[in-house]
Amino acid sequence: MAALSPRLRRGLCVALLGLCGLTVAFLVVLLARTYSMKPAASAFGIWARKGDRRIEAAFSPQERQELKEALKGAIRLQTVSFAPDDQNTTALAEFGLYIRKVFPAVFSAPFIQHEVIEEYTHLFTVQGSDPQLQPYMLLAHIDVVPASPPGWDVDDPFSAEEYDGFIYGRGTLDNKNSVMGILQALEFLLRRNYRPRRSFYIGLGHDEEVGGQKGAVKIAAELESRGVKLSFLLDEGMFILDGVITGLKKPVAIIAVTEKGAVTADFSVTMVPGHSSAPPKRTSIGILSEALSRLEQQPLPNMFGKGPESMMFEQLAPEVSTEQDVFSFLHSGN
Repeated sequence: MAALSPRLRRGLCVALLGLCGLTVAFLVVLLARTYSMKPAASAFGIWARKGDRRIEAAFSPQERQELKEALKGAIRLQTVSFAPDDQNTTALAEFGLYIRKVFPAVFSAPFIQHEVIEEYTHLFTVQGSDPQLQPYMLLAHIDVVPASPPGWDVDDPFSAEEYDGFIYGRGTLDNKNSVMGILQALEFLLRRNYRPRRSFYIGLGHDEEVGGQKGAVKIAAELESRGVKLSFLLDEGMFILDGVITGLKKPVAIIAVTEKGAVTADFSVTMVPGHSSAPPKRTSIGILSEALSRLEQQPLPNMFGKGPESMMFEQLAPEVSTEQDVFSFLHSGN
């Protein structure tokens, strides 16, 4: 290969220097913007309404113990879903009796209606004092996926064993924590003579882990038949993540207001049967393979960074401590 001329070498050097300068400038701007960010106003400050009656979350030691024991009792009931037609219905029935015992105020309040759908799903209607306000809904699910002892830090994943300040058991995160948290909050509020202004619904499905056709789907159909229009709906939510998001040293409570969706598609090819002695030029398997290949080659566009996750990164960026953590943090969003 012929040597580069002096003029060409000078041009390449200038171009490389310019590229390096742009890169340095970009990094300076990036770091400056990261460290200059200030967390946005708290949601409480944004959403606070003048004149609203608010009850402080001041629990007595007895109530704190009650809250913990209620969750433990729920974890011990093995409400396992193996398949849509294979569930531990005995445990599901026991769970219905259990919440009636643990939350007497919820089941006795005159403005709360309780219904059982498809034998094991629970629907609560909490009538607010102002019928002009559009209702909302809180959702959670009672059933859990199967669990076997291997891989757990405790011998029995349904023991609800307390260890180092944590309760271990199937359902502690998915999703009996939400089930019991919603009902416990309502129970404590009712004890303090609280009645909401806005009506709301609580839906506790019993088959979410296997599709939700008997639980959530039936709840939706029932509310639709009544002409119910919801202002908003809150489902499972997320966890407090500690050491999960790269670059962050503090625990982070993720609200998770959106969720990535999924699509299941069925493909079929119908052809006239043939014989191996005179095979057709194209087979049904070949046509189906081409269709799947074309689908795979045309994925949906990557929309990351164009939704609420961008606000999440902006909120978390000031908590990143060092330059190395900044790059790790940004890389974690790729």
